[in-house]
Amino acid sequence: MANELAVEVASRPGAGVPPRRARRSTLAAPRRTKTAYLFLAPFLLLFLVFVAGPAVFGLWISLTNWSPFRDTQEFIGLKNYLDLFTPGSATSGDFWQSMGATGIFTLASVPFLLVIPLLIAQLLNRKIRGGTVFRAVFFAPYVLGVAVIGVIWKYLLDTQSGIVNHVLGMLGLPSDIPWTVDVPWVWVSLVGVTVWWTLGFNTVIILAGLKGINADLYEAAALDGAGPIRTFFSVTLPGLRQVMTFVVTVTILASANMFGQSYILTKGGPGNETRTAIMYISDQGLSQNNMAAASAMSYVLFVFLAVISVVNFRLQRERTERTPR
Repeated sequence: MANELAVEVASRPGAGVPPRRARRSTLAAPRRTKTAYLFLAPFLLLFLVFVAGPAVFGLWISLTNWSPFRDTQEFIGLKNYLDLFTPGSATSGDFWQSMGATGIFTLASVPFLLVIPLLIAQLLNRKIRGGTVFRAVFFAPYVLGVAVIGVIWKYLLDTQSGIVNHVLGMLGLPSDIPWTVDVPWVWVSLVGVTVWWTLGFNTVIILAGLKGINADLYEAAALDGAGPIRTFFSVTLPGLRQVMTFVVTVTILASANMFGQSYILTKGGPGNETRTAIMYISDQGLSQNNMAAASAMSYVLFVFLAVISVVNFRLQRERTERTPR
C-alpha cells in the first residue's frame, strides 16, 4: 500500500521538482514572453507603418474620389472598381491592356525561371571542383539593383551600337535586331534579361532543397535499377515539392509585379505593348494624380495574385495528399 501511494505521488505533475525551481520557472515564463514581444515590437511597428497602414489607407482611397488637391474627399463606394469592369470607361481599356501585358510576361518568364534553375541546381548539387565559385557566379547578378541591370542591358541591346548585335554580325547573323523597340523582340529582351538577373535566387533555393533530400532514397532507387530520368521524377521532384511550391508562387508574384525592366529598357513600348499593370498603376497614381482609381487597380491586381497563390497551394496540397507514403 505504501509503495502504491509513493508511485501515485511521484507521478503527479511537478512532484519531483523542488519548490524553488518550480517557482522560478513559473516566474520566468512571463519574462520570456515579454522578451519575445520586445524583439517582435520593431518588426510589428514597421509592418503597421509601412504595410498594414498603407494597405488600409489605400482601400479607403479606392472607395472615394480622393485627390491631394481637394480639401474634402467624397465617398463614392465601388464606383472606381465598377469603372474598371465597364467597357468604354476612362480607365478600363488601358488597365486591362496592361494586365494582358503582365500576363504575357508572366507566362513567358515563369517556365524559364523554373526549369533553368532546376537544371543548374542539379548540376551544382554534384561534387564538382569549384562548385562554390559557380554558385557565386550564378547568384551574383541577383544582388544588383534593377536600375543597374536595366542600364547595362539597355546599352548591350541597343539596335545601332549594342554589343549583342555587333557579336551577331560577326557570326554572320542579322545585326540590326530591334531588341527594345519592336515586337516580338521587346518580349524576348525583357524575358531574357529577367531570367539572367533572377535565376540565381531560384537556383539557390532549389539547391538547398536538393541538399535536404535523403541520400538513402537515391541509393534505393539505384538498387531498384532506376536510371537518371526515373530517379529525377521519382525521387528528386517529389522531394522538392514543398520547395517548388514556394519557388513557383514567389516567381509568379515577382513576374506579375515587373516594373523596372520594362520602364528602363522599353519605356512600355512600342506603343503600350510592354506597359505592365504596375507601370500603368504608377502612372495613374503619381503622374495623373488619379490615386483613387490607381488604388482600385492595385486591389484588383492583388485579388488576382491572391487567387493564383491560393490555387497553387491547393493544387500542391492535393498532389501531396494523393502521393503514397
